[in-house]
Amino acid sequence: MTPTPPELYQLIRHFEGLRYRAYLCPAGVWTCGFGSTGPDIGPGTVWTLQQATDRMRADARKFVVGTLKLCPGLIGLRLAAIADFAYNLGLTRLKGSTLRRRVLAGEWESVCDELAKWVRGGGRVLPGLVLRRLAEIRLIRQALAG
Repeated sequence: MTPTPPELYQLIRHFEGLRYRAYLCPAGVWTCGFGSTGPDIGPGTVWTLQQATDRMRADARKFVVGTLKLCPGLIGLRLAAIADFAYNLGLTRLKGSTLRRRVLAGEWESVCDELAKWVRGGGRVLPGLVLRRLAEIRLIRQALAG
C-alpha cells in the first residue's frame, strides 16, 4: 500500500484551513474541518480539532487511493500534487480531465499547464485556487528536478 505523502497533508491544511463549524464553500457544498464534505456534514455540524484531523487523514487516504486507480504509478511529490487536486475538486473531475491524460502520458510540463487552468469557483477566478494550483505545480517541478 502506497503511503499518503506528508506533503499532501501540508497542502490540505494550508489551503483548506480549519473550520470547526460547517459552512457553504464557494461551490455551495457543506464543508467542515479541513475541507471535508459528505452526507454527514450539513448545517449545525461542529467538530473538534481531533475530529477534523482524523477526517482529513481518512479523506486524504481515500483520494490517494482514488488518484492511484486513475493514475497508476504516481509516487511522492507527484502523487501529493495530483491527489491534492482530487481532494479539492473531486475524483470525477480528475477522471475526465485532460490533466489526467497528460499525467498518464508522462507529459509533466503539460501537467503543470493543465493544473494552472483549474482556478475557477462559482464562475470566477479565486485567488486561493490560483495559489493552490501554483503549490501543486511547484511540487511537480520539484519532483522533476530531483
